[in-house]
Amino acid sequence: MSKNKKFVEAITSMDEDFAQWYTDIVKKAEMVDYSSVKGCMIIRPYGYAIWENIQKDLDGRFKATGHENVYMPMFIPESLLQKEKDHVEGFAPEVAWVTHGGNEKLAERLCVRPTSETLFCEHFAKIVQSYNDLPKLYNQWCSVVRWEKTTRPFLRSTEFLWQEGHTVHATPEEAEEETIRMLNVYAAHCEETLAIPVIKGKKTDKEKFAGARSTYTIESLMHDGKALQSGTSHNFGDNFAKAFDIQYTDKNGKLQYVHETSWGMSTRIIGAIIMVHGDDRGLVLPPKIAPTQVVIVPIAQHKEGVLECANEIKNRISKVARVKLDDSDKMPGWKFNEYEMKGIPVRVEIGPKDIEQNQAILVRRDTSEKIQVSLDEIDSRITELLVDIQNSMLEKARVHRDSKTYFATTMEELKDIGSNKPGFIKAMWCGKTECEEKIKEDAGLSSRCMPFEQEHVADTCVCCGEKAEQMVYWGKAY
Repeated sequence: MSKNKKFVEAITSMDEDFAQWYTDIVKKAEMVDYSSVKGCMIIRPYGYAIWENIQKDLDGRFKATGHENVYMPMFIPESLLQKEKDHVEGFAPEVAWVTHGGNEKLAERLCVRPTSETLFCEHFAKIVQSYNDLPKLYNQWCSVVRWEKTTRPFLRSTEFLWQEGHTVHATPEEAEEETIRMLNVYAAHCEETLAIPVIKGKKTDKEKFAGARSTYTIESLMHDGKALQSGTSHNFGDNFAKAFDIQYTDKNGKLQYVHETSWGMSTRIIGAIIMVHGDDRGLVLPPKIAPTQVVIVPIAQHKEGVLECANEIKNRISKVARVKLDDSDKMPGWKFNEYEMKGIPVRVEIGPKDIEQNQAILVRRDTSEKIQVSLDEIDSRITELLVDIQNSMLEKARVHRDSKTYFATTMEELKDIGSNKPGFIKAMWCGKTECEEKIKEDAGLSSRCMPFEQEHVADTCVCCGEKAEQMVYWGKAY
């Protein structure tokens, strides 16, 4: 028992110190390790397996919407980066530069890509000539580097993995349609696969991507009431097209500029999974992205017939789920704690008494509920259970988010809620950047998004008291 107790005590309580709880989980669940490069993480096999499942789901969704995968260089010449003024200004503080190749100083500095718009633009300018060449629907899976001052595994690291979609279109309408379509792809992925409910909306001009005409976002709420920007989709219009001279000949033989989009989701979404679903015993993984969906723990495995029965169950379950049998010589209690820490959705316990009664015990990670099932129907019951866990986790996260969503009609209310009730705050905004900056300065809250589903919660701006048409979600964010 002392060993098991020690194992659980290795996690700080989330209510005691949420930041330390998070760090404990990513380390103890063997998701990441720290490297000798400040701010860069080693993604261990378990953490990477989660990313692979996320990647597989997203990649399937991208291909179903007609996108193709490509790969661009990781280095960008300084002159190329300088072509779009707003873009380079937005990224300047975070850029890492290569100045030498071997022992020789480079004639031109190379930027280690923080994002790849400029590379894609250079390529599009070469391959797009006619309206017949459009649209181009590309996606890239890669890593990017941004020199962050403060880092935390998955949430903010110097190097991280992501995908970045880049598309070019003939008309503004097609580009806008693509921008919204891909935001909806992200929202569906989060809700259907990651069991994370999201708010969809538009970023304010202050918060939009450097060089974009408009930025759309999905925002999710973590257990501690802070928001996380979970995926973004940008409409560039013809801003980049004019900077990089990306033109095509239309059906009337006239030269036109293309209209461009980009959209991205990164490994920070793994941080969201941890902070939306985790508890004081560790990770709680949605079945659809859990590397192992079912773990079998034999009880009294030294007794005759136990391991044979456990292996037979494993073979049957393997046809419907990703399953692991732990026949190591660790004590069952230790195994229980280890797999709860790793967030495996279902644990199967099977011992001599269960075998006698032709049954096994299923334990849900999300609720700790224990269910007796007949061995004759274990595979069908597990299939049903995984679906129920997936749905229940989404509903639980939605209830939590809604319980931490508030309204404010005055600055005093906004500040009070922001200080004492972490969560989303719905409040009206006049549209002026000065008010947005004042809310940030006085209340410590940033605008998360202007939701597509608007509500008229008051007639006037929460900050200046002037007439307001736009409702905004405000909050503290990672």
